[in-house]
Amino acid sequence: MKKFATPAIILAVSLLDRASKSWALEALYLRSVKVLSFFHLTYAENTGVAFGMFRDSNLFFLLFSAALVAALLYLRRRIQAQGAAASLGLALVLGGALGNLYDRIRYGFVVDFFDFSFFPAVFNVADSAITVGAVLLAFGMRDEKRRKA
Repeated sequence: MKKFATPAIILAVSLLDRASKSWALEALYLRSVKVLSFFHLTYAENTGVAFGMFRDSNLFFLLFSAALVAALLYLRRRIQAQGAAASLGLALVLGGALGNLYDRIRYGFVVDFFDFSFFPAVFNVADSAITVGAVLLAFGMRDEKRRKA
């Protein structure tokens, strides 16, 4: 990836997450709006981790998120050397982690609002970026190990 691509993706994910959560705080506060039969926009305050797991653990996940961001920044060059998929995954995870970390510091919870009837939890842009990023990171690192073998 180009030199400025990773910071640009981190910034884009963080800004999209922040903008969507600001909208949710204003337009959805304590409400749910049906968009499709299987999809609602539902305001939720999550004190746990991605997709509503481990509720009432905000302080732990605030500290964990800060440590994760620090570790990923420390390992950034090593991860980016694994290839484009790992680099993109790193950027998505960092952007999402920073988005949720902001919420934990500012509000004491993470704002969630994507609510699919077939999925057991409400989530947000940052959770999506972290999930997709972690998969890309794993695939990128696995593919690099295969190339070296």
